Amino acid sequence: MFLLSDILTYMRRIIKTPSNASVSDTLLIDYINRFVICDIDARMQLFDYKTKYTFITQPGVDKYNMPLYTSQSSPSGGASNIAMYPVYQGFFDPAYVDGVQAGFYTRKENFQGLYYNQVTRNNNVAVGDGTIGPYTFTVPNGTPVTAPLNPPFQGMLRGHVDITGIMATNVNNDPILVNTLDTDIPVTSVDSRVYITTFDANNNNMIVQDSGQFLSSDSNYGLLMEPGKAPYGNQPLSGGYSTTSNTINYLTGQCTVTFPNPVPAGVNINVQSIWISSGKPTAILFNNNTLTLRVPPASQYQVELQAYLTPAAYLSTGQAQPFGYMCEYISLGAARKYLTDTRNEAQFNFYEPIFREQELLVWKRSDRINSSTRRQTIYSSGNPLYGSNYFYGDNQQ
Repeated sequence: MFLLSDILTYMRRIIKTPSNASVSDTLLIDYINRFVICDIDARMQLFDYKTKYTFITQPGVDKYNMPLYTSQSSPSGGASNIAMYPVYQGFFDPAYVDGVQAGFYTRKENFQGLYYNQVTRNNNVAVGDGTIGPYTFTVPNGTPVTAPLNPPFQGMLRGHVDITGIMATNVNNDPILVNTLDTDIPVTSVDSRVYITTFDANNNNMIVQDSGQFLSSDSNYGLLMEPGKAPYGNQPLSGGYSTTSNTINYLTGQCTVTFPNPVPAGVNINVQSIWISSGKPTAILFNNNTLTLRVPPASQYQVELQAYLTPAAYLSTGQAQPFGYMCEYISLGAARKYLTDTRNEAQFNFYEPIFREQELLVWKRSDRINSSTRRQTIYSSGNPLYGSNYFYGDNQQ
């Protein structure tokens, strides 16, 4: 069953255009994409879209973006292409780390109230010599990691680029691995964690910070940049990027930097960073389409979250079969958009009650499943958090 073909057939019957010559499949698929991706999840959360998202952590990395679909084209190509788009509509609890339930937060203030970032200031890590550099030093915090790299890791929190920044690169690669700084990433998409500061000869601030981009030859090295104004003001540093130039090793604290202007002789070079000790995460924050783990992972842990799927990749494949009962609803919803754009009021008004009826029928399926499970209370049998079959130690709750 190829759901897309059936939807196109029904949609043409509604808008009275049986031929591809008058209205192309490409245009109709664009309307279908817009309805499925932009409207359905806002109108109702379907049980059939409920799924799970599982990933494996990387030691020392505390932030993970929501995954993106790779670019897709419809069979007819053209305007119906779907570029990088979030695979899920959102995450919700319960969340698990290696099978053990973890705290789940969506409000940043609540999360950071419990797991705050303590900024460490290191003055005089180096001293200006009248040149732009390069200056090499080690951030003197914690216990630097030495080879071989085995957990548990300590080190600094890493810069991060959100999914808007990933989309701007046109490469579905997270984290961003490069050989030189990508300046197409918006300033507002970068969350820097390391700041290197000093003064120039006119006593103006000079700031260098990490970019959330990582060296392709070693992902523990973050690329440094000169920050700029929005939207695309961040600039690369002179001297290029390698393990010995304009990067910071988040595990060892080793850093080499070339400033935009000369640092006068005797002027201190300072660093602000967040030094962390890793372990097994017990809490997760979902904010800005990003998952933040605390504590930062010390090893490769399996993280599992509940999620609602964005089915942007299934309409033209056999995987669409679970959504076959939505065929008429999607056809009517996409046709509704087309009739609105073409100002065909008579057709719109005729099919609007049928669209509403189909929406209720689609929602009824989810409602029946959701209502089949009793909502736990403090008076019902079983623990309201874990259910009636949860074992804690030797005691059944």
